[in-house]
Amino acid sequence: MTDQKPLILVTNDDGITAPGIRKLISIMQELGDVVVVAPDSPQSGMGHAITVNDTIYCDPVKEFQDDTHKEYRCSGTPADCVKIAVQEIMHRKPDICVSGINHGSNSSINVIYSGTMSAAVEAGVEGIPAIGFSLLDYSIDADFSHCAPYVKKITQEVLQNGLPKGVVLNVNIPKLKASEISGIKVGRQANAQWVEDFDKRTNPMGRDYYWLSGEFVNEDQGEDTDEWALANGYVSVVPVQFDLTAHHFIEKLNDWKFND
Repeated sequence: MTDQKPLILVTNDDGITAPGIRKLISIMQELGDVVVVAPDSPQSGMGHAITVNDTIYCDPVKEFQDDTHKEYRCSGTPADCVKIAVQEIMHRKPDICVSGINHGSNSSINVIYSGTMSAAVEAGVEGIPAIGFSLLDYSIDADFSHCAPYVKKITQEVLQNGLPKGVVLNVNIPKLKASEISGIKVGRQANAQWVEDFDKRTNPMGRDYYWLSGEFVNEDQGEDTDEWALANGYVSVVPVQFDLTAHHFIEKLNDWKFND
């Protein structure tokens, strides 16, 4: 690997063999030197979990490696993958971390559950510009071909312009033909949520178990949101941050009589 090209860390939450990450790797190889550290099995919905009560293995994947990039499969979570990549695998801090391309949406409230986005956020914590990419298609046979120009362009812009400290990008791509995509729209996270339900069943041994189900409800009518952009054929780009402080409430909270 050369020092002239950007050093790019690639990860995901669907696992190192998922079609989405294979497509992302091929796109990143056009832009720089690539190191892949990704889970050895699917980790969807893992959020920002880290492994603290078990060992973590991170082994080279010889069948995928060549002279242009190196790959490692990790037994840990997506956030673990970024931590190990930066601290143990890479010879220097990467110029950018890209996570995905996820099989399924990570727009709106989904961002807090997403292993894909948590990997990007972990990179942001480490001071690395980062992007999470997702396609609104959950199928293992999803077609990622139309994602390439948008993934490449957004990554190039981040490499050129950088990102503010503590900010990462959440990019969602609609499931449309290339000719049907309207362009790229920058916006905010929609105020939407999952209305959840548990399907309670009983196994043959008489023990109750549950399947989580639910309906995604978007009550946000704004035309500046990720959900509006996706519904109208745009690639959605939302800047997100890992500072969860509700800054607007601090002044009001200081008026409360905690010390009386």
